[in-house]
Amino acid sequence: MRKYELVCVIQPDLDETAFNVVLEKVKGWISESGGSVDKVDVWGRRKMAYIIKKHREGQYVLLNMTMNPAATFDLERNLRYQEPIIRHMLSVAE
Repeated sequence: MRKYELVCVIQPDLDETAFNVVLEKVKGWISESGGSVDKVDVWGRRKMAYIIKKHREGQYVLLNMTMNPAATFDLERNLRYQEPIIRHMLSVAE
């Protein structure tokens, strides 16, 4: 098992319940692959440096997690096909 940090930028026009549904879906994928979410830090709405998919702002979320390195491929594939997630970045935490 390895520690990872996942930063997601979620569409800014989602209400709180839809935002929580997306967040729970991501946490579910992590737990289904045998990993665990250690900490969730919601940064809130922030202005982005440039327009992405016609959005100037995004809702930022940082997830600290522990999971098997082989399971990261499936997690990133699921994140890529999730429409409310504008961008994501998965990196190894030291």
